Amino acid sequence: MLSRKERLQRIEKNPEVSVLIVGAGANGIGTFLDLALQGVDVLMIDRGDYCSGASAASSHMVHGGIRYLENGEFRLVREAVQERNRLLENAPHLVRPLPTTFPIFKYFSGLLNAPFKFLGILDRPAERGAIVIKIGMTLYDFYTRKQKTVPRHVLRNNTDSLKLFPLLNPEIIFTGTYYDGSMPSPERIALELITDAVQENKNAYPLNYVRLVSATGRQVTLKDEIGGATLTVAPQILINAGGPWIDQINASFGLETEYIGGTKGSHVVIENPELRAAIGDNEFFFENNDGRIVLIYPLEDKVLIGTSDIQIDDPDQAIITDQEVQYFIQMIERVFPTITVTPAQIVFTLSGVRPLTNSKAPLTGQISRDHQIMITEPDKETDFPILSLIGGKWTTYRAFSEKASDAVLQRLGKKRAQSTRNYQIGGGKGYPKSEEEKEKYLSKLGSQTGITSERLEILFARYGTRAERMLAQVEIQHDPYLHHFADVSQQEVKHIVENEDVVHLDDFILRRSMLGKLGYVTAAGLEELGRLVGQTLGWDEAKIRQEINRVIEILRTKHRMDFNRFIQGQ
Repeated sequence: MLSRKERLQRIEKNPEVSVLIVGAGANGIGTFLDLALQGVDVLMIDRGDYCSGASAASSHMVHGGIRYLENGEFRLVREAVQERNRLLENAPHLVRPLPTTFPIFKYFSGLLNAPFKFLGILDRPAERGAIVIKIGMTLYDFYTRKQKTVPRHVLRNNTDSLKLFPLLNPEIIFTGTYYDGSMPSPERIALELITDAVQENKNAYPLNYVRLVSATGRQVTLKDEIGGATLTVAPQILINAGGPWIDQINASFGLETEYIGGTKGSHVVIENPELRAAIGDNEFFFENNDGRIVLIYPLEDKVLIGTSDIQIDDPDQAIITDQEVQYFIQMIERVFPTITVTPAQIVFTLSGVRPLTNSKAPLTGQISRDHQIMITEPDKETDFPILSLIGGKWTTYRAFSEKASDAVLQRLGKKRAQSTRNYQIGGGKGYPKSEEEKEKYLSKLGSQTGITSERLEILFARYGTRAERMLAQVEIQHDPYLHHFADVSQQEVKHIVENEDVVHLDDFILRRSMLGKLGYVTAAGLEELGRLVGQTLGWDEAKIRQEINRVIEILRTKHRMDFNRFIQGQ
């Protein structure tokens, strides 16, 4: 990939571009790749880093949304479970089957939820009982019966449930387990999609830290937030993929839109070995006492707990509150009453805003999670159409991106050259189909490189078959681990920094790796990483110090982590 500076220079020399995408979240990045595969010249910008907004604050699930069945959104659920399976198949190194267990406390409750909602009689759902959950899991299986990507659901009685999960609330009468997908690092999926797009199309340019300023006629003014320079581009079509910021971006064009009615979702990541052992490899998905659907999710050696669903006006103010933290801690008692969770166990928090359609639904949970494209035709302000991508989520990003790309291709008078349905993402290309194939692949790669099997397993789990390319470019097999991180080496960090548009230190800590999210960053580790990233990017001492302080401030303000207290417990 050309350097960021080289891409900026090329755009300045040739400002004509077929498509400008504003926003590098799941929808923007997915559309960027799709258009690149069709041979379209496309520029994607984001005022921050790639996947640093709503798409980084997801519940880390690839799921069909079994609870959407209750709202009658059968088409959405069918599409979502099919797309879930495609992600499991196309990115097996980053998306893995996730057994999802639903503790059930009642038999018949919730049978009339859907019809009563349809008639407008019910605005708060009753607790879902065994029959309703059984029907939902059966439909879930039915929608993807031909793909057979994940096992079918299982319904267990009290005795079998407590044998499998001894610390589970003994008051449950059943547990139901169905399968969704685990996506521990949505940020890495985003980076691999971008890398694929650039490799597939030399005229596909991604740029992080570039902000849209204004638009007049055919000209769109952009500002490089790093160098400070302004530049203009002349797109034929503009795609507004700004997620919860869509209306604000449209305002830059003089458009007054009210497309978004987003809700805030927050999560906490905790270090509690007892709870982590109690859930095993299962996500627990259940209703709290107030009827809200919440989750306990296995995130590597930590536990992710969420999520809230709160109306919010300004997505820039999406920060977890004390009330949310307390709610998440207290909800554990509903399913694991003997396990104690405390605020001191929190190692990270995250909050984001779902870019939902503006809705008058009485409850946030009833707002549709479906997606749609709103089109603004050229007018007196702009000479190009604006396609605003409303809604969507990681699970359905590919289908929504395909829809957006088809709309663009039609306007450009081009035909689709390639489908993305079976497009293998990044390190999913050539991924072994079975354990036997995996052992042969790793054995051969180990023989070729001389790397230890332990180190090779780590790299393969992290990057899939992209690890092969990394090993071909750097001497990782002779490279020691960092002093303050057990399984990260200097050459690995340098390779990522040099090849994945790392601009700030937090780009690596929070998005190119999971070090920040899993609470592995100590004061000494931050110093070590700051110097290594700085050396790679040519920073002087003042810049290194500035970047370290920037990470601490982001952890303090955006993630509400008292870094000094946090590191004392390491």
